[in-house]
Amino acid sequence: MRLSDFFALVPGDAPLVTGATGELIVHQLGVLRVPSGTLGAADPFVALDRPITVRIPPGDHPVAVTIADVSTQRDRSHLREAYLSLVISDAPNASVEPVPGPDGPPEAGAFFGVAVDAGTVAFFDAPAVESSMPNDGDSWYDEVFDTGEPGSWFDIMDSETPLQAGTANIEMPLALSGENVILAHSGWGDGVYPLLQTLDAEGRLTGVHIDLQVVGSPPEAEPAPRATGWLARVKRALR
Repeated sequence: MRLSDFFALVPGDAPLVTGATGELIVHQLGVLRVPSGTLGAADPFVALDRPITVRIPPGDHPVAVTIADVSTQRDRSHLREAYLSLVISDAPNASVEPVPGPDGPPEAGAFFGVAVDAGTVAFFDAPAVESSMPNDGDSWYDEVFDTGEPGSWFDIMDSETPLQAGTANIEMPLALSGENVILAHSGWGDGVYPLLQTLDAEGRLTGVHIDLQVVGSPPEAEPAPRATGWLARVKRALR
């Protein structure tokens, strides 16, 4: 991917995949605790316990969402999430590329994608899910995500405070040391979205980003990337 076609965390005008031009707004979502150094990325309502993982420096890292105003009048009446980003360093980005998998980088033109089926993406410390979420994944929807009571994850995401509506920074129910999940709606909705990393001039990691494919060149401008990993295996099995 060309760095010139990457706009995460950059406020101002940017091309939309529709061919129009939109305005980007960046909202800070607080700090994500990743003491294990294993970052998880997933649709939290579908695959919190089965994320794509990326090795990053252990510690607390800021997370932000880049939102695109895609309204015709540029009046912020139609907003879509464009990127969810975890920041490792404020060094200038020199390159952007798909995150590597367990066996190394994906082949040219491919990417490891975050599969979304509930309109949401999230970052979290992957090992913390086992110790900080109750029971098992079968009970989470009714007991945690959508309880119908204030404080459920759906309720927090719908609230316009303390963060932008459609986003949330939530401590896991059994957290002992502030283990949390940072969530955002996924742009145009469900799909498979590239998980990217930015690097500085020395090749050091500066950030990890879920590209929700709202901003950038129109799809016909370059070949569509191919999903790899478990999703590609599922697609092959269904043929």
